[in-house]
Amino acid sequence: MPERIQNTGVATSSDAELLAQTAIAVRAASSGLRERFGDVVRYETREELMHALAANDDTVLDILRPRLEALRPDAHWVGEELDGGALPAGEWWVVDPVEGNVNHLHALPEWAVTATLVRDNQPVLTAVHLPLTSETYTALAGGGAHLDGRPLHVSGTKDLGLSIVATSQARPDEDEKVVRRVGSSITEMLIDALVVRIAVPATLHLVNVAAGRIDAFWQFAGGRADLLPGALLVAEAGGRISDAEGRPWTLGSDSFLAAAPGMHADAVATLSR
Repeated sequence: MPERIQNTGVATSSDAELLAQTAIAVRAASSGLRERFGDVVRYETREELMHALAANDDTVLDILRPRLEALRPDAHWVGEELDGGALPAGEWWVVDPVEGNVNHLHALPEWAVTATLVRDNQPVLTAVHLPLTSETYTALAGGGAHLDGRPLHVSGTKDLGLSIVATSQARPDEDEKVVRRVGSSITEMLIDALVVRIAVPATLHLVNVAAGRIDAFWQFAGGRADLLPGALLVAEAGGRISDAEGRPWTLGSDSFLAAAPGMHADAVATLSR
């Protein structure tokens, strides 16, 4: 039985069908974004960058939001994907219309569309679609994690020195204290791990942890939308979720760690130095 994120075993019998419909909605919303991908989008000012990012977001949300609201009319909607912290009670859709939006603008392939239903601050279900490969990752609390219907399992690696690990940048304008903490953690992992991968976005690393391709992922700070999908996927694939010091992870935590069970303790020790 995978280690749960706090008490994520809160899915109901109808949530399996809801997940199937969520995956369909996410795939449908991805089509317009795929058509926009190709040439590098040039920008010279922050305003031009924000406009390009918003155009991508709107392309997805124009399709995705009405579909998800129809599936769960009483669920609330988180409007800002970079926001963090606990949510009020009830159901919330936490969506990242373009996870890795900057990559999309730069004609890099690492981007996805995600939608996660959160119930009383616990992720219940998630769908992550990668339009360039047509892959869909899904997870249901208590129901496992899957890639296009095939079960996912984290790696059996037990030696951090033989591990591929990864980290990501939570946001461009991060606090300097957090940036320095990220830098020092990368140095420590470069000493202890076999290979360290550093790139955005978080979700693309986390689906690889769930699939057993990468052994651990950590991040300091971060929004709900970039951590919740992968957290549920990894937990349901048998991985361990905590903060960087090994304590239970919540939406209010200031760090995040997802790892194969056999090397979780070693990763915590490295990140706690």
